[in-house]
Amino acid sequence: MRTAYSVETVRAAERALMAQLPHGALMQRAAAGLAASCAGLLRRVYGARIALLVGSGDNGGDALYAGARLARRGAGVTAVLVAPERAHAAGLAALQAAGGRVASAEAADRALRGADLVLDGIVGIGGKGGLRPDAAQLVRAAADGGAILVAVDLPSGVDADTGEVRGTAVRADATITFGAYKPGLLVDPAREHAGALRLVDIGLQLPARPDVESLQHADVAALLPQPAAESDKYRRGVVGVVAGSARYPGAAVLAVAGALHGGAGAVRYAGPAADAVIARFPETLVSAGPPSKAGRVQAWVVGPGLGDGAEARQALEDVLASDVPVLVDADGLRLMTADAVRERAAETLLTPHAGEAAALLGVSRDRVESGRLAAVRALSEHYGATALLKGSTTLIASTGGPGHGRRTVRVNPTGTPWLATAGSGDVLSGLTGSLLAAGLPGWDAAAVGAYLHGLAARERGAAPLTAMGVAEELRGAWRGVAG
Repeated sequence: MRTAYSVETVRAAERALMAQLPHGALMQRAAAGLAASCAGLLRRVYGARIALLVGSGDNGGDALYAGARLARRGAGVTAVLVAPERAHAAGLAALQAAGGRVASAEAADRALRGADLVLDGIVGIGGKGGLRPDAAQLVRAAADGGAILVAVDLPSGVDADTGEVRGTAVRADATITFGAYKPGLLVDPAREHAGALRLVDIGLQLPARPDVESLQHADVAALLPQPAAESDKYRRGVVGVVAGSARYPGAAVLAVAGALHGGAGAVRYAGPAADAVIARFPETLVSAGPPSKAGRVQAWVVGPGLGDGAEARQALEDVLASDVPVLVDADGLRLMTADAVRERAAETLLTPHAGEAAALLGVSRDRVESGRLAAVRALSEHYGATALLKGSTTLIASTGGPGHGRRTVRVNPTGTPWLATAGSGDVLSGLTGSLLAAGLPGWDAAAVGAYLHGLAARERGAAPLTAMGVAEELRGAWRGVAG
């Protein structure tokens, strides 16, 4: 599992470790890891041209000490000082002692455009807001030169804690971060600026509970529900789907498709699109009556393509009154009330995209998209539910659960822009609802569902695909994870 910690937590851990080490030893650890990572990105170190964008403080010091190490291996290293009067004095002395140079203001542009690799050491993890104009101009020169651009700890100009980008920011090819991942490295829009990530272990002792976590392949494999020898379709779980309408029968078909590929033993469908569902998936158990009369289920999925008529509202009320976990999506999110969700004894999972989340929170869509961590936490806390916020990075927040507190947010690492296609969310809802019915808590069902959903889209590679295409690839994604 990949874990990320807030700036405050990382700094506290650094202070505790520095109190046990000789002065400067921690920075040397970071610089050693940074230099080794940069060396690995170059075809050869000897003779390579390396430019350092050096800001004030420890971030610039890391870059200078790493530059000194690379200079001793034969690289031509030039430091461009963004704030000369506040550059890290010891780091600068080390660079010059190793044969590195400091570029004059007139030579800075030439050094950046002619480099094979540029180290971004302008702003550290405490930076807020975008880059100042002088720094932004230097970053543009580096980008124009075509060098490999490596961020030191965090791309300058992005918010380490929130992933927000409030102005001009470095767009790195790779980010070498120290001690722990920072939330902004895993969450868009900042994630798009980070490039490939590498973590350098510098010996920090961190809390057991992170601020953000990202499940990896082995974590998902351990959570996948597997049938036992004595399992039957009912023991494996039955998921109910309330979706579709005369206008949107396809939403029902897609939600059922996701549910059938999600590991449950059976799928019950209740709604007006029964004929369309049976025509595509004859194994589905269909009912034209209200959900409460459809038969026993272990979880419900409600909302995709439901519409907003009286029957839709009644069906939603019927489902929310049940005593099993419920996933609410799409039209169901528009029709539900906060009180109806809060009053439920069983678990509720909400799966909005940014526009739906904005409506639920009473804010603008731009605010949700620029501050996704804050938005998903607010959704979970306001509705007393698990919230899955779909988007370029899908985020999951929970109000609780075994071993997880309110502040931990999960981020899905398998998302791809190819999932931005009509009906893809309906498939995700059915898939995740099936995992709920199979017995996974909402926190885990949401994370596993999002992971498999993204993996299924990646099975098709860099090619257009439909929502049904995603559903059809879920078998391969499941096999790929389960082994």
